Amino acid sequence: MKIKFFFAGLVALVAMSFSTLENRPWELLGARKINYGLDRDEIMVTRAEGVFSAVQLRIKRSPINMHKLAIHYGNGEVDEIDLRENFRAGSVSRVIDLPGNKRVIRKVVLWYDTKNLAVGKGVVELWGRH
Repeated sequence: MKIKFFFAGLVALVAMSFSTLENRPWELLGARKINYGLDRDEIMVTRAEGVFSAVQLRIKRSPINMHKLAIHYGNGEVDEIDLRENFRAGSVSRVIDLPGNKRVIRKVVLWYDTKNLAVGKGVVELWGRH
């Protein structure tokens, strides 16, 4: 009988830890107005903002064709992530889990292109999850 309660408690604990991981709050790390045509932009992130386990892009105001992004970490390592995705205004990228445990992010470099289809310039927001 004690074993059943032990396993039931263990299953509940594991389930709570997974739901806690998914429900951690997102923090806005920075944003850039997007120029028309092929371009590259950087979003600087300070050490004061802490360590992160994942990032996500949110697209505002106009569509964008995101080619890739490079995440520069506090220890000097760089991860290049191919996105090759057309985002509509109001859309979000997939959640990009950072390798290792939690990482300090120095900056994120974005490579993209746009077509002059929108009235105003678009905005790319970088969000991080602790």
